[in-house]
Amino acid sequence: MNQNSKSGKLASASILSAVAASLCCITPVLALLSGASGVASTFSWMEPFRPYLLGITVLVLAFAWYQKLKPRTAEEIQCACDEEEKSPFMQTKTFLGLVTVFAFLMMAFPYYGDIFYPKADQQIVVVSSNNFQEATFNVSGMTCASCEAHVKNEVNKLPGIVSVSANSKEGNAFVKFDNSKTNKEAIIKSIDATGYKVTGEVANENPTHGEAGHVCDPDGCK
Repeated sequence: MNQNSKSGKLASASILSAVAASLCCITPVLALLSGASGVASTFSWMEPFRPYLLGITVLVLAFAWYQKLKPRTAEEIQCACDEEEKSPFMQTKTFLGLVTVFAFLMMAFPYYGDIFYPKADQQIVVVSSNNFQEATFNVSGMTCASCEAHVKNEVNKLPGIVSVSANSKEGNAFVKFDNSKTNKEAIIKSIDATGYKVTGEVANENPTHGEAGHVCDPDGCK
């Protein structure tokens, strides 16, 4: 097997490992685009293997470039006179360069995947103090910004939602809402519909109370 053939196969292997490394965060975006919200958490079980897959991707790419750039022996030059000119595109340095860029984009996907989600409209909502409520839910399965964005996107579809924040590291979602228009059961149902699961509610030690009412926007209430 010649150098070009080896580098071509290594390039293909690097694409597979790079995609696999971020599959848990790519799936929520695919779920959003396809409208199949429930499959968002399908590959969240792969998150513990992400560091190993990233390492494999980098090693495979490094070895592919080594195979492509290492000097050929006199015997190899003699046996493949015009190999570079006759090589298929998938065995060229240009293709390997494109694969490298694509692989790194895939590996970095968890850090920018949330840009594919629509931003919540900045709107002011007046909520009676008797109806204003906030709750924190423990949510399992979230692993990155894409997961957080998927949860927020689904909860924001409910009426009466003032604001939603999700934290994959803490494994929770914090929701402010008008309980005359929606309730905790509906919020839990909307989160569960994403494929991530609400495992419980965190007790609110500082409940918000007021006398007249709250003027709320997505950043908070006054």
